[in-house]
Amino acid sequence: MKRPISFSFLLSCLLGLMPGAAAAEWTATETVQPYAIAGKSGASLYASIGERGPQLGGRVRTIAHTNFKLTWTRKYERQADNACKLVSARPKLIITYTLPKPSDRLPDAVEKSWNAFITGVRNHELVHGEQIKEMVRAIEASTIGLSVPDDPDCQKIRLEMQPRLSALSIAQRQKSRDFDRDEMSDGGNIQQLILKLVNGP
Repeated sequence: MKRPISFSFLLSCLLGLMPGAAAAEWTATETVQPYAIAGKSGASLYASIGERGPQLGGRVRTIAHTNFKLTWTRKYERQADNACKLVSARPKLIITYTLPKPSDRLPDAVEKSWNAFITGVRNHELVHGEQIKEMVRAIEASTIGLSVPDDPDCQKIRLEMQPRLSALSIAQRQKSRDFDRDEMSDGGNIQQLILKLVNGP
């Protein structure tokens, strides 16, 4: 689903993977941030999502979204020939999934319908999470080991990386939008989940 992009790249990224450069192992921190909804039927639960769901751009409400914050710890080294090299870069990635959660116990039949719905929605958002992780790995591959000549103060290397980082970010956002478009199209997965919830008990 569409989601606001919230990320902070410390603009000390570098570009271009050099032979022998290796990325350190890391694990993203993933958390679920629930928001309360009310209702005793599938239709009323979905209506509550429309009233209380997270807002995109402060206007349009959605069922759920995936947000992330990304920062980096990087080590630059000045080389003997006055080149600057990025010798290591470790990401800190925090992914937050915002999902609806009924505030009251549901009737058994509704609970079964709700569980099928929220499982599908959660799985959708997890795909967005994987796309974000893929972007981080792409940044690692295009930065760790980069060496820029005649840069003893390691300033040029920071400027050189910016167009590449922008391209990787744009590519990730486009991939996210394409996925949402397919999932939310007529007959798409999200549409089917909504119909089954609303038309259920």
